[in-house]
Amino acid sequence: MNRFLVIVVLLCVAVFTRAQSSQPALVVATEPNAIVWIDEVRRGTTDPAGKLSLAKLSPGRHTLRVRATGFKESVTPLLPGRRTIAVKLITTTDKAELMFQQAETARDEARDDAAREKAADLYRETLKLRAAYPAAQVGLARLLMDLNQPEKAHSAIDAARHARPIYPEASAVEGRIYREEAFTDDAIRSFRRAIREGNGFQPEAHVGLARVLEEKGQMAEAVVEYKKAIDQLSDSEPIIYQLLGAAYEKLEKPKEAVVAYEKYLELAPNGSYAAAIKSILTQLKREAAGETIIP
Repeated sequence: MNRFLVIVVLLCVAVFTRAQSSQPALVVATEPNAIVWIDEVRRGTTDPAGKLSLAKLSPGRHTLRVRATGFKESVTPLLPGRRTIAVKLITTTDKAELMFQQAETARDEARDDAAREKAADLYRETLKLRAAYPAAQVGLARLLMDLNQPEKAHSAIDAARHARPIYPEASAVEGRIYREEAFTDDAIRSFRRAIREGNGFQPEAHVGLARVLEEKGQMAEAVVEYKKAIDQLSDSEPIIYQLLGAAYEKLEKPKEAVVAYEKYLELAPNGSYAAAIKSILTQLKREAAGETIIP
């Protein structure tokens, strides 16, 4: 093969590779404004045409969950290699499910305590309609935690786990409540239980555990947990890169901190931490290059 033909082949391969990498890993087609979860991790909301493109999806089997207001929630196995999936939702008249959907929307939109109290009341109405509704108890617990009512939040989690004894999300939320109360050992136990219940997959618990370990000064262990959460979330939560970068700074690893912070900026160029990160990146890069920093 002559040199010209080699160059042509290499260019074709490069173009093909770029085209492949630009394609979404998965396209979900369903109702407009539907919320999509992969393996219990919220990945986004469909557009007005009812489509959501996911840029990254780890290999292997997954579970797809889709919810749209007024429809019965759908849970579908997602087999390896699937690039598109159409999910047909069925309308529902289940009053408890419809009330739960209202509560979830109200919690997502709540920006102050008054709105959170109204959302909490919607969860309570849901539970009046269906006492054994563990997802409603977890949603209520999250709100009660935001409202600084830890004892009531614990009661909601206890009720959720009574109805569903193996419930990774409930255990992760329990860990967050304990962490807010400064019960470090209890928080660690709950986060580790959440990870076990999720067979190793529970990004919320990995992040919670990382933060507790960081507070205990166990920075290297915290970094491990942040990385696990990042792998499981497939870059859907840029904030974890900010947390990882800060942990690397405390470990005095500027090169690693720079990589984490730059990934945050790539994913969230206008994020709430973008300005602060940009202001420290120059100094971190100098440190990473071995330059002497003069205060």
